Amino acid sequence: MNPLASDLDFILERTRDLWEEVRGERLFITGGTGFFGCWFLESFCWINRRLSLGATAVVLSRNADAFAAKAPHLAADPAVCFHPGDIRSFDYPDGNFSHIIHAATTSGAQVDPLLMLDTIIQGTRRALDFSRDRGVRKFLLTSSGAVYGPQPPEMTHVPETFLGGPDTMNPGSVYGEGKRVAELLCAVYHQLYGIDAKIARCFAFAGPYLPLDAHFAIGNFVRDSVAGGPITVKGDGTPYRSYLYAADLMIWLWTILFVGAACRPYNVGSEEDRDIKTIAETVARSKNPPVEIKIMKPPSNSPPLRYVPATGRVQAELGLRADTTLESAISRWATILRGRPQP
Repeated sequence: MNPLASDLDFILERTRDLWEEVRGERLFITGGTGFFGCWFLESFCWINRRLSLGATAVVLSRNADAFAAKAPHLAADPAVCFHPGDIRSFDYPDGNFSHIIHAATTSGAQVDPLLMLDTIIQGTRRALDFSRDRGVRKFLLTSSGAVYGPQPPEMTHVPETFLGGPDTMNPGSVYGEGKRVAELLCAVYHQLYGIDAKIARCFAFAGPYLPLDAHFAIGNFVRDSVAGGPITVKGDGTPYRSYLYAADLMIWLWTILFVGAACRPYNVGSEEDRDIKTIAETVARSKNPPVEIKIMKPPSNSPPLRYVPATGRVQAELGLRADTTLESAISRWATILRGRPQP
């Protein structure tokens, strides 16, 4: 029994009417072994079987064996095959494809900034060239809210119309600046070659497959809680974040791919903003009795940092909404981790 069955059925229920266009088609997925990629494959394989679509997915991977150890049920699905290569230079697989999901990227403080920039920009151009040469109808770029640069403290929720940007003199801006260039490449290829490029500006997320030992605060909090605590907040707990559950994320991304407007960015995330201290407390209460919380730094006098999207565009144009509360997301995630530890 797949522990994600209820989530996958929910994704199917909310997107059922969109899938006919991939019946008998081939999809190409980059970044298919990461958090987004695993959820794309989970939902694709589940829906492909339930609706008897006869579709297939080719997944670009530098290490298919490692993925098979991480998610053997996905690696063994007959609708999935792996194509070896690096996103920046992969050889094109044979045949044509109807849809490309470009989710390959690198992020995190420990990644070489030049490698990150090359992976995002060169990788996006390689994926777009592949789309142009193989007759791809629809292309999804998983971009990031980092394209907006620092969110002004007086702006509680950043909209797609905000024209801020990362500081180009700060090497720490390579991720956001790389995603800005990736979006620009999509616009250029749309104009020159008619590629139907969809842009999803993704913020913060929660759920199975999110790394538990990386720079994702909520993943570390859930890990600490499941282990019995304490939950460690490395900063002062004042920044604001919002988290969209992975099942909702998939509903949004599949919908944007299938029916979103070309080269019209859509924010993807929750508007339910809370400070990090409150988020840690929410995770702590998910265990009975609640676990201890340790906040490592005292509050500063500066306005709290915010990273929270406005999602009116996807709500009004695509009918999307965040169905899963943070409490429910944490509870479901922790239950899955206790029953089957995450690889």
